[in-house]
Amino acid sequence: MATIAKTAEWDARDAASMRGVLDAQRASFTAELPVTAATRRDRLNRALDVVLANKDRFAAAMSEDFGHRSTELSLVTDIMASIKPLKHALKHLDAWMKPEKRKLDFPMGLLGAKARVEWQPKGVVGILSPWNFPVNLTFAPLAGVLAAGNRAMIKPSEYTPVTSALMKEVLEAAFDQTEMAVITGGPEVGKAFTELPFDHIIFTGATSVARHVMAAAAKNLVPLTLELGGKSPTIISRSADVASATERVAMGKLMNAGQICLAPDYLLVPEEKEGEIVEGLKAATARMYPTMLANPDYTSVLGARHRERLEAHVEDARAKGADVVVVNPANEDFSKQNTNKMPLHIIRGATDEMTVMQEEIFGPLLPVRTYKAVDGAIDEINRRDRPLGLYWFGQDELEQRRVLDRTISGGVTVNDVIFHVSAEDLPFGGIGPAGMGNYHGHDGFKEFSHPKAIYSQPKIDLAGLAGFKPPYGAKTAKALARELKK
Repeated sequence: MATIAKTAEWDARDAASMRGVLDAQRASFTAELPVTAATRRDRLNRALDVVLANKDRFAAAMSEDFGHRSTELSLVTDIMASIKPLKHALKHLDAWMKPEKRKLDFPMGLLGAKARVEWQPKGVVGILSPWNFPVNLTFAPLAGVLAAGNRAMIKPSEYTPVTSALMKEVLEAAFDQTEMAVITGGPEVGKAFTELPFDHIIFTGATSVARHVMAAAAKNLVPLTLELGGKSPTIISRSADVASATERVAMGKLMNAGQICLAPDYLLVPEEKEGEIVEGLKAATARMYPTMLANPDYTSVLGARHRERLEAHVEDARAKGADVVVVNPANEDFSKQNTNKMPLHIIRGATDEMTVMQEEIFGPLLPVRTYKAVDGAIDEINRRDRPLGLYWFGQDELEQRRVLDRTISGGVTVNDVIFHVSAEDLPFGGIGPAGMGNYHGHDGFKEFSHPKAIYSQPKIDLAGLAGFKPPYGAKTAKALARELKK
C-alpha cells in the first residue's frame, strides 16, 4: 500500500494516484481508531483557521472565476456560511459524540440487558463541491465530515479553477494528505473520483450529473448524500404583504445572480395581483441595484456559456408568446460589457412548453404563473418533480398549513426565501430528483457517522428463561401466545 506524503507531486488525472491517496487515508484512519474528541476538534479548528486566514484571498479568487462577484456577497454566503457550521460543530461535538441509550422490550430490560448506539466514523468521505458557492459548499459538509471523525478527499469544481487551486494550496498546507486531500481537474478527474470505493460520497450539483455519480457509486455500494436542486416554487398568497414579499423574492433571486440551488425558480401568484407583484419586483430590484453593470454588489453570470444558455431560455419564451419584462433600472447597454452580467428578466405568461419551465434556471430569470385558488398552485407544484425548496408568503395560517401539508419539498421557508438553509440546527437536503440525505448540524454529524448498535447480554440465560431455546415446550407456547397477538 503506497503512502503519499503531503509534499509529493502527483498527477490528479491518474486514477491510480487518487486510489493511492484513498488507501493511505484509510490506513491512517484505521490505525488512529478510535478518533477522539480532541483530534476531531483539532481538525475542525484547523479548517476554521484556513477559512478565516484566507477569507480575502477566497473572495478575490471567486470574483476572478465569476468575472465579477461582490466581495460582501462572498464574505456572507461563502465565508460566514462556512464559519458558522464549523463553530456549531465545535460547540456541540461532545454532546453529539455521546452514546445514546436505547430501550429494550420486555422482559430484557428488567433482567440487566442493555442497548446503546455509538456513533462511529465511516472512514474516508469524498466531497464533490460545485462552482456556485465553492467555499461554503466544501466547508459546510466538511464540518460534519470532520466532526464525525472522518478523513476527506475533496474534488472542487473545474468551473472555478482559481478558487479550486487556492483551496488545494491552503488545505494541503494545513492538513497532512492522509487527513485531507484536494483533487483538482476536469470531468475526467471527477469521473475517476466518483468511481473510488469511498466510505461515503457527498455530491452537490446538477441532477443530471448526480445520476452518473450515483451509478458510479453503486458499483462499490458507496452510500451517498446528494444535494441537487430543481425548480423551487414560490407561492404569494392573497394574504401576503406584496411589497415585503416582492422585495424578499427579488433579493433571493438576484443574490449571486440567481445561481443558487435554492433560488426561487418560478412564482405562483393570484391572477388579479400579477400586475402589482411584477411592479413590486421591479421597484425592489431598482432599490437594491439602481445600476448593474458597474455595480460591485451585482454578481456576474459564470461565463459566456451560462449567459448564452439563459439568453436561449429568454428567446424561446418570447417566441412562444411570453411577455418578457427586462428589469434594467438605469437602462444600461448589456451588449457592451466585459463581464457576463444579466439583468432580471420577469417572464409573464410562462407555459410548460417553454424551456424556462422545463429546467432549473440557475440565473436571473423569473417565470410568473397565475392561479385562481391556492389548490391550483398546489396542483401545479405536485405535478412537477419534488423541489429542493418551497416558499410561501402570506398571513392566512389555514392556507399556510394546507400548502405545507399538501406539498413535499426538501425544505420550506415561510415569508421569505432560502433562509431555512441558514439554520444550522435544521437538516438540509432534498427529496427525489432534488437529492437524498441531509446534513448541517447534528443531522450532518449523523449523516457521516455509522450508528453502531450495541447490545449487552446479562449473565442470566434470557433465551432459556423466555422459552426460545430448544427443547421447545410449554414455556415456548406461553411466550408465543403472549407475543403473537394484536
